[in-house]
Amino acid sequence: MFEKFSRSWGLVKASATVLRSDKELMLFPMISAIATLLVLVSFAVPVIGWRVFENGFGASGVVWGFLFYFCQYTVIIFFNSALVGAAMIRLDGGDPSLRDGFNIAKDRIVPILGYAAIAATVGIALKWLKDQDNVLVRLIGSGAGVAWTLATFMVVPVLVSHDVGPVVALKKSASLLKRTWGENAIGTVGIGMVFGLASFGVILLGGLLAFVAFQLSIWLGGVVVVLAILALMALGVVQAALSGVYSAALYQFATHGETPVGFEALNLESAFAPK
Repeated sequence: MFEKFSRSWGLVKASATVLRSDKELMLFPMISAIATLLVLVSFAVPVIGWRVFENGFGASGVVWGFLFYFCQYTVIIFFNSALVGAAMIRLDGGDPSLRDGFNIAKDRIVPILGYAAIAATVGIALKWLKDQDNVLVRLIGSGAGVAWTLATFMVVPVLVSHDVGPVVALKKSASLLKRTWGENAIGTVGIGMVFGLASFGVILLGGLLAFVAFQLSIWLGGVVVVLAILALMALGVVQAALSGVYSAALYQFATHGETPVGFEALNLESAFAPK
């Protein structure tokens, strides 16, 4: 367990080194967060105004749900493709700009839309499974969600690097994961664990400070709450950027057999350890 945590922490530090050498990479998830928020608002207003779900999750609800997932996934995948594309340029020794990343994503917009449609369909299905009253069905939904996450880990790097469609990219992603690292995504879990703990610390500390601040002034308490929210958003942006750099580095290693600069000591062959 200690070895796994140590490797994960080393991964975070190595990815952070790449980010420090090119801080522009963090702008991609930052813009993505703003765009996804705008999509959420644009859907929430008509859904609430037209009372789409007033009579339950019917046919119209399925349509609205699919459209929402499709738009959200399109935005997320597009900006993630831009991030991964720019990160690959950096890992190859280049100096990418925002335009470089966006140009890479724009060139792959058709397969991105196709993958977003597939992801939206899977997302709707997984949500339906997890919302069932049957405990066994919910467990199946949770397990399927984990399997989907693992199988799609390399999809964006594949889409960015090759002129292939979303189905081929999915197959390639699953093949790379299975052949090279097995099924246990230690590195990804490590990043999630580190930032999960950091987020919990922000929530705990922010809650305590807000409680004290509200005793002194409502305005002061509001400021503390806003600062805590901004801190959580900042952690989310950095985590997304780190994950993008990590996926780019692992893909580069898997396809070229060479460990990217800054990742030599991490033993990437074991980053996905078989069970």
